Amino acid sequence: MTLTNWAGNYAYRAPVVQHPRSVEELSQIVASARRVRALGTRHCFNDLADGPGTLVALDGLASSVQIDSHARTVTVSAGTRYGALAQELHAAGWGLGNLASLPHISVAGAVATATHGSGDRSQNLAAAVAGLVLMSSDGSLRTLVRGDDDFAGSVVALGALGIAVQVMLDIEPTYDVAQEVHENLPWETALANLDDVTSSAGSVSLFTDWREPSIQQVWRKTRVSESYQPREEFFGSTPAAEQRHPLPGIDPVHTTAQLASPGPWHERLPHFRLDFTPSNGAELQTEYLVPRAQAVEALQAVRGLADKIAPLLQVSEVRTIAGDDLWLSTASGGDRVGIHFTWQPRQNEVTTLLPVLEAALRPFDARPHWGKLFADEDRSLARLYPRWDDFRALVARTDPTGVFANDFLERHGLRDA
Repeated sequence: MTLTNWAGNYAYRAPVVQHPRSVEELSQIVASARRVRALGTRHCFNDLADGPGTLVALDGLASSVQIDSHARTVTVSAGTRYGALAQELHAAGWGLGNLASLPHISVAGAVATATHGSGDRSQNLAAAVAGLVLMSSDGSLRTLVRGDDDFAGSVVALGALGIAVQVMLDIEPTYDVAQEVHENLPWETALANLDDVTSSAGSVSLFTDWREPSIQQVWRKTRVSESYQPREEFFGSTPAAEQRHPLPGIDPVHTTAQLASPGPWHERLPHFRLDFTPSNGAELQTEYLVPRAQAVEALQAVRGLADKIAPLLQVSEVRTIAGDDLWLSTASGGDRVGIHFTWQPRQNEVTTLLPVLEAALRPFDARPHWGKLFADEDRSLARLYPRWDDFRALVARTDPTGVFANDFLERHGLRDA
């Protein structure tokens, strides 16, 4: 049976897939492999995780969650899914500062690809990493902690530096969140007041098809305090009268609770509930992250392509991410706005459109999400990351024989072929 990614749009071509049951077994596999890459929950839409040698699926490793209340950290096995981690943390009185749209993704996979949630003051999920344990090409383990010389280059590393075995994350006391949805926010009002719109809650997502004069839905997630009050009117949009799904006409049964009903952070910050298992093959995804200062112009450029985008689109989501200092983070060096596209499963047509979309966003130094579909036809990603050459040097020093190399890393210039 052919192994595919979550969406079913990519079939892994590696001839061998191993499922080690322990770190010791993983060490033996890595040490004896000519080429090896790690698989997480396979929620990646390109060939980033694939390779010509052995694939190692981390789903067989025992899950481990170790809370250090004094240090305010939690150390987890790399294959642990955010949803499972969140349940354990909340039960112990702790929480994470942010989560992505899906709670089903693994910690190591999300961190390595700069996956993020939303919020003007919320950083990339990788920015919460306080330490990690990586397995080197000889099967040995090395530990890095925040402040080490190589740390900022090793967190978002696309699997190029080794296989993550453990990840240490910052935690904070648990908290409640209320989620509100407003409908039909006029585009011109949103662009004229973008800072006020996105700062109106801890996490704000704008859902649009680019073609209508209004943004169809605004999802706002707010930490609940004694002074919390739902917004009746929101820049000309109106509160949804019932639970909504981001896609029009889809049953919202699997979305997290809305209608300003307070609940634990991990049951509101994602868009979708943990007890919902995402279906396969129903979508493709692309995302570009632009500097916050250029967001309005970038959004207008995308709106100018509405007639080309809309026929292939299911929905787009616009959200904000605070800057960090991780070398390959898509928010490295400053605040960003993410422009996300959930496409219909029409890959040939989407692939044809992506260079057009990237040309429109090129003046804004748009960085593509590492785990989603993008073109990079001119192979110019290096100009977008000031620490690019430092990362390449780190790769050459850490993995000189290319055990963790693959076509993706070589194609995009992250390491030599």
